Amino acid sequence: MKCNDFRCAEHGSISVRGNVFVGRVKSAKPSKTAIIEREVTIRVPKYERYKKVRTRVYAHNPECINARENDIVMVGETRKLSKTKSFVVLKIVGRKEEFRALEEAKAKPKRKEKETVEAKEKEAGK
Repeated sequence: MKCNDFRCAEHGSISVRGNVFVGRVKSAKPSKTAIIEREVTIRVPKYERYKKVRTRVYAHNPECINARENDIVMVGETRKLSKTKSFVVLKIVGRKEEFRALEEAKAKPKRKEKETVEAKEKEAGK
């Protein structure tokens, strides 16, 4: 799908240079913007241990890519696009449809277990 967005890395005139990384879309609510979160493991030499650090980056989300929440995306560094944005979404590495389904399943109580418990109680009562 061709887009007319001049800030798109593929169809526009933006050059990608510098940092390129993979992260997860935490939020895609702002218009043409995605908040990308990535987790980096850093070594702490004093304690000879590792710790996980999360960083958030605002990236331009072109309409031809249209990344949504929980998608895994590749992001590239560009010139400053606005006050907070200096990255652009290059491509979607993986969609997390199954991740969303798992979260919804955890939130809802399982009906089958309820039905089986009620059926056992009825049988015991008879």
